[in-house]
Amino acid sequence: MFPNLRRPQGYVGALCLLVLLAVPLAVPSPFVSHLFISLFIFGAMATAWNIVGGYAGQLSLGHAVFYGIGSYSATLLILHGGVSPWLGMFAGIAISVVVAVIIAYPTFRLRGPFFALATIAVLEVVRLLVVREVGLTGGSAGLSVPLNIGFKWMIFREKWPYVLIAFGLLLVTLYVSWLIRNSRLGFYLVAVREREDAARAVGVNAVRVKLVAAIISAVLTSAAGTVHAMYLTFIEPSAAFSLGLSIQIAMFALIGGLGSVAGPLAGTLLVLPIAELARGWLNNLGSGMHGLIYGIILVVVVLTMPRGLVGRFGETIRQLLNRMPGAGDDPLPAAPALPASGFTKGEVVLRARHINKRFGGLQATSDVSLELHHGEILGVIGPNGAGKTTVFNQLSGFIRPDSGTIEVKLRDGSWITPVTPDQFARAGIGRTFQIAQPFAGLSVRENIMLGAFMHTSDRRVAAAIARDVAALTDLTDLLDKEARSLTVGGMKRLEVARALATRPHILLFDEVLAGLNPSDVERAIAMIRRIRDSGVSVLMIEHLMQATMALSGRIIVINLGSVLQQGDPHVVVHDPAVIEAYLGKDYHDAELQ
Repeated sequence: MFPNLRRPQGYVGALCLLVLLAVPLAVPSPFVSHLFISLFIFGAMATAWNIVGGYAGQLSLGHAVFYGIGSYSATLLILHGGVSPWLGMFAGIAISVVVAVIIAYPTFRLRGPFFALATIAVLEVVRLLVVREVGLTGGSAGLSVPLNIGFKWMIFREKWPYVLIAFGLLLVTLYVSWLIRNSRLGFYLVAVREREDAARAVGVNAVRVKLVAAIISAVLTSAAGTVHAMYLTFIEPSAAFSLGLSIQIAMFALIGGLGSVAGPLAGTLLVLPIAELARGWLNNLGSGMHGLIYGIILVVVVLTMPRGLVGRFGETIRQLLNRMPGAGDDPLPAAPALPASGFTKGEVVLRARHINKRFGGLQATSDVSLELHHGEILGVIGPNGAGKTTVFNQLSGFIRPDSGTIEVKLRDGSWITPVTPDQFARAGIGRTFQIAQPFAGLSVRENIMLGAFMHTSDRRVAAAIARDVAALTDLTDLLDKEARSLTVGGMKRLEVARALATRPHILLFDEVLAGLNPSDVERAIAMIRRIRDSGVSVLMIEHLMQATMALSGRIIVINLGSVLQQGDPHVVVHDPAVIEAYLGKDYHDAELQ
């Protein structure tokens, strides 16, 4: 469950890497050395690309811009300033960070292909600028790196120092990728990739985490560009700022397995040697043959192994390694105690005042005011299209009111007015979705941990919180199952558990009982009562009237975007206006007499 470099999995991984290093050092062949240097550098670039393209799911088709910036920055500083490439590398990194922010910050606020298109556009613009500035960059003719032999200049007569440097670059990149994947940031990136709205509901600032991923990826790619330029001793814009290079490293990650630590390297190890050997064996015929080889392998892998090499074989290997001595997990720590709330039963913890929302010519909510009291279950009912979901989304930050205010009382007794979904989550409001939105590629435990990460960066503490929350929501026996394998009832409870793991004092349930069979409904009703008894106030939208009547201490009826009636459930449902708007006369006669 918790990868550890000191466990058998870590030892096996280290052994595989040492074998990779030993081959070029032991085989006295210039071709073998060149092949492994290329493997290490391209493996590092594919791993770096995977941080933004695999973990965060943001397709960067112009990623070579960072490779080109790294290679040109170091070379120009050597030529015009006599600066060592070891220092010039950091200049390229700094420029790459600025470019990454310029590309990512505005485009990550939008949804769709804007980031991918922006990376391609910036790649082409930078390439044209380099071609145009002939006096500085050498234009389309390129630049030769001065052959100053020595470690300071990263230029050597023999190839083994390049092997060590390229391998060191690969190690750093893999370690950074491993750290990210097994940290809070890695969980957040996977959550944003799969379901951004659900990620925001557990306090994830989607723009920020994607931006961090883009910056880290740009830094590592730029460093690879510097190392590769010193090895090649020649750079030119059509190769350094190549769309084909961007697609190539993305393809390595795709073939190996997106979103995994070992996948990009596995894809590089599979494809690059075959392409290089084909280029050598076919001589003149091989000038474009490597592209054909890439295409054939990509088609075969996509058709036979949609999740890549690691997706196809990784679980089997992981199970074998877990059977080795010492592969078990250490006992989890105790989950931290909840902070004292300071609330008294019945006091107001959430209030909406005169909120209004219009979508074009439709008045979705009109002058809606409501209050939620500590320790109560408040039911919100109304006919379809009445505006319940719009009110619900305003109470959780997913829709901003045109006018009016929504205030949340914090545990310290102060009031705040959050704006964005992650701000609402951090203020203590958890929510579920009408259609369950689990992170399907993660286990039940990892889904719950995503909520727990709001208050801790320690993975083991988050797992301890997940364990306790699972017990409250009847998910203990399902913790190690993938979320996609759960029944509808299980997915609904998982959503509740993920929200509970954020340690809220207010929970908003959006039709959490919808689609459940009678036994699941009974289980969910008991769970909601346990949640209320634990000190969490509940506001629920629900069409299952028997459950709403059984659970709610108060009911609010919304019709045509306005509050029609509120109060004791048995009084409200007997109101003639409510019967006419929602329940209907048949329900009144058959069920409530």
